[in-house]
Amino acid sequence: MTVRDRIDRLCEEYAPHEHRPLGGYAVAMGGFGVLAASLAAAAKVTGRPVPERPAASDVVLISIATHKLSRLVAKDAVTSPLRAPFTRYAEPGGSAEVNEEVRDQGSAVRHAIGELVSCPFCLAMWAATGLTGGLVLAPRLTRLAAVALTATAVSDFLQMAYSIAKEAAEGGRSPRALGA
Repeated sequence: MTVRDRIDRLCEEYAPHEHRPLGGYAVAMGGFGVLAASLAAAAKVTGRPVPERPAASDVVLISIATHKLSRLVAKDAVTSPLRAPFTRYAEPGGSAEVNEEVRDQGSAVRHAIGELVSCPFCLAMWAATGLTGGLVLAPRLTRLAAVALTATAVSDFLQMAYSIAKEAAEGGRSPRALGA
């Protein structure tokens, strides 16, 4: 039995009634490993100090920026051209967001990337790793970018709170119908 036969058998045994792109997931995990190793190597080569304990303010800043960056990449209508090779538009998904389906045709790698780029939860680890690496390699620039992402996330929540408050104040009439 060849290695390829064993892999195919493993995939069939893992999910006999559903297509799960295990090979594509392995490639994505490898890509993440390359990203993390590259950041670690860059920190070592440049001699940048890695903090023993990140400041609480950086953890909060990076957390909120990670939330916004992962939603921006995975759900924003404007970033849909980045996802288009791997996903297909399904329907509107809320305020300036879209819901997309992963393309099933093509390779397991294409499918796995489609799942990754259309899932803000999946992308969060990548975004957090990049932003955290940025804090070590280019802290001022990373904090500046994180501030912009965090401000946008806070603004999003304020816009939604405003719409909810306005609707409640106007007796439950839809904010869309009122031109909000």
